[in-house]
Amino acid sequence: MGFIGTVGLVLHPERTCGPVVDTVIRWSRARDAKVLGLAEEVARIGCDAVSVGPEEMAASADLLISLGGDGTMLRAMRLMVGGGAPVLGVNVGRLGFLAEVDIPELAEALDAIDDQRFTVEARSGVRATFGSTEETALNDVVLIRSPGHRSAAVAVRVQHQPFVSYTADAVVVATPTGSTAYSFSAGGPIVSPTTEGLLVTPVAPHSAFNRSVFLSGGERLALEVLPHSGDLTVEADGRLVGRVRPGDVVDVTMLPTAARVVRLGHTTFYQRAQRKLRLSGSAEHD
Repeated sequence: MGFIGTVGLVLHPERTCGPVVDTVIRWSRARDAKVLGLAEEVARIGCDAVSVGPEEMAASADLLISLGGDGTMLRAMRLMVGGGAPVLGVNVGRLGFLAEVDIPELAEALDAIDDQRFTVEARSGVRATFGSTEETALNDVVLIRSPGHRSAAVAVRVQHQPFVSYTADAVVVATPTGSTAYSFSAGGPIVSPTTEGLLVTPVAPHSAFNRSVFLSGGERLALEVLPHSGDLTVEADGRLVGRVRPGDVVDVTMLPTAARVVRLGHTTFYQRAQRKLRLSGSAEHD
């Protein structure tokens, strides 16, 4: 009996994944494994996966396969927050930073996982609480200036004490996983995904202090919207999840081991970062 008894599929919302899904179904049938798919996605592509809801998917799958890009991978990881199955990222289309394999490598990857020839990499998450809203993200939570409003003026409080204030277009609170996303585009550092902590980065800052701050995962973080701020939009992994106004406070908590991803040892984090971000060293020689 192999490791995989039930496979769960999470599909890119627009790209055609039919042939790749067929690969998973053929592989699973040959090993008497069950394939589950989210109801709306199974209906969209008309595949033979068993249609289930997100809760049943999270409770039943031994392995979750993300077929898409980084957005699909983040959605799959959010399904498994709190101790669910590990997630295998399969890149469909452009290079996915979080993906582990490309489509031609999928069957071989499933063989390796079924034989337990893989490792699991824990990824931390971030939870934002404001008013009656609580949202979880794997990449980042962002407070963004609303169109037509003044800049985001946000005070960063650590351990209940004021530390620094930013006036900027946005303030990003990123996990180490999210350090190579919006935070990186705003000038933040690359952080190893095995690190535990939260990275706070201003976007297009107008304040004197314009640097990122990296906090330990155990430190309490709160973002206070200051009186001279405009109204702000709150996003979690790029999803609009709410709005805050001057006087509101967003409490931010790190979630250790929020999700787990499959690693087969083909590439390291730094190799993927080099490829995705097109990095080259200033000291290179011809």
